[in-house]
Amino acid sequence: MHNEADLIRKFKRIERLFTGAQTSGEKHAASNALDRIRERLDEFKKSDPAVEYKFSLTDMWSRRLMVSLMRRYGINPYRYYRQRYTTVMAKIPKRFVDDVLMPEFEKFNTILREHIDEITTDIISKAIYKDTSEVTVKQDKQLS
Repeated sequence: MHNEADLIRKFKRIERLFTGAQTSGEKHAASNALDRIRERLDEFKKSDPAVEYKFSLTDMWSRRLMVSLMRRYGINPYRYYRQRYTTVMAKIPKRFVDDVLMPEFEKFNTILREHIDEITTDIISKAIYKDTSEVTVKQDKQLS
């Protein structure tokens, strides 16, 4: 099971991967990582106009992660009246979405989901019932 410190360490490693750090000196300059990504966003804005994106996320955890990543990079997430709570809109250059935001989101989201699943399984097995395995899959009955 991951502990919180391990999870944060993994997130920091992923962040360094997306900042483009190449030398060991750059990798240790984690405080500059966010600035480098914001600079990339500014470069993308100059050559690639921002387009309105609609992100339809499957759960509140993914939504919170996406909104946090956007805000971290100075992107203002929003949704329109009557849109689902899990829908997040933003005006972002396509290259930034393709090269930075989505790859980073997908890696973070995978780790976060694994962590949440481990915690949930552990709590259920300790507090409710030990067997947390999947249900049996049965074949459909043949109709005559």
